[in-house]
Amino acid sequence: MTDLTSLTLAEARDGLATKSFTAIELTDAHLAAIERARVLNAYVQETPERARAMAREADARIAAGAGGPLNGIPLGVKDLFATEGTRTTACSQILDDFKPPYESTVTSRLWRDGAVMLGKLNNDEFAMGSSNETSHFGPVLNPWRRQGSDAKLVPGGSSGGSASAVAAGLCLGATATDTGGSIRQPAAFTGTVGIKPTYGRCSRWGIVAFASSLDQAGPIARTVRDTAILLRSMAGHDPKDTTSVDRDVPDYEAAVGKSVKGMKIGLPREYRLEGMPAEIERLWTQGAEWLKAAGAELVEVSLPHTKYALPAYYIVAPAEASSNLARYDGVRYGARAEGRNIVEMYENTRAKGFGAEVRRRIMIGTYVLSAGYYDAYYLRAQKVRTLIKKDFEDCYAAGVDAILTPATPTAAFGIGEKAGSDPIEMYLNDVFTVTANMAGLPGIAVPAGRDAHGLPLGLQLIGRPFDEETLLSLGEIVEQAAGHFTPEVWW
Repeated sequence: MTDLTSLTLAEARDGLATKSFTAIELTDAHLAAIERARVLNAYVQETPERARAMAREADARIAAGAGGPLNGIPLGVKDLFATEGTRTTACSQILDDFKPPYESTVTSRLWRDGAVMLGKLNNDEFAMGSSNETSHFGPVLNPWRRQGSDAKLVPGGSSGGSASAVAAGLCLGATATDTGGSIRQPAAFTGTVGIKPTYGRCSRWGIVAFASSLDQAGPIARTVRDTAILLRSMAGHDPKDTTSVDRDVPDYEAAVGKSVKGMKIGLPREYRLEGMPAEIERLWTQGAEWLKAAGAELVEVSLPHTKYALPAYYIVAPAEASSNLARYDGVRYGARAEGRNIVEMYENTRAKGFGAEVRRRIMIGTYVLSAGYYDAYYLRAQKVRTLIKKDFEDCYAAGVDAILTPATPTAAFGIGEKAGSDPIEMYLNDVFTVTANMAGLPGIAVPAGRDAHGLPLGLQLIGRPFDEETLLSLGEIVEQAAGHFTPEVWW
């Protein structure tokens, strides 16, 4: 029998259907892999008892000839998603041992379709980070290493635990969230596939909020097909989320393998950044050639306000974070640090409970929302956001079906390399991804090659609103041309 942890989600689904193995066997194989890989620090809580109970229920459904599209599939859950009765902390000390009395909409849909929960996955604290180094539970390690080196590398963030676990075979897929690139960037760093759906496609109810107008849930998995399978279960209208869009959920898997002949692919000239590494430039060119060979037409396009996207994002996101995180005061739930009065208790709780990066972003956000600065910063950033959105609308109105860009400016870097004194250097990792969040558009990151040290590199495709299907069709072309990348086991 093939090692069950090396299967794709689609292969595991088919194997369960033909009774080549049981859901409990599949789950136990992944639980054993998690135990062997604890050095990666991908999971912040393992839930083996719950996983086995869910797997036994899945086996019973299979025996009865019933079950949903994810029946018996073992998944990991980013620690930003509320899981009823299971600790959910957003990887922050301030949420302490919080066990929600409710389930997020996205995870409840996965369990509805028969999936099995292996545990909660590590992430940057409150999803604020690009390397998974700000987590209260410590950094996640990337299962990939540079050739000839044992240096510890970051998996990207904020969904670093999700990407690391999928790449290392510790789950068949994982939930993740993307506020400025937190699905696509870690996917690119780990040789996995990650899709950020259109804003409003997946419910945000029950997900710990970072920046409410930017946050969007999505899957990370090993293949484009696997992400399509997961997205179909995760997506859909939710009356509990006022930003959730009431549209039918298509069969995303049916889009995988569809012809892309005649599609028009935009190559934005503004993404050719000064100082871009030659290997990223080559990767981008190669990806364009693969799509052209599949019948797509390449056109150069202009997104003139791209250069303002990163600074505007780092005004809007902290502003919304400072508002969202005001609720963590030590009164109703989570950690509490005592004080002589209620004001001092608030101050002590927040000073002790939040990590350095979260405190930094709260202070930035509070500043840009304060009297005298609101118009100069926040209001102006929102106007820039509107211009960024219009840039994309103009491209799509001219007949462009999707836009191809690099996913990240570099391959994975070492732990501690960029998390030092200058946070701006870390923020620059989001330069290719934040535009899709600012415009509310879908984006997918697909492995497309390796750098000189053997580390995976990804390409990004950005699509029209609610046209994830086109991204999946195009992404599969890149995936088939580039091949699959698997890290060598060292843990």
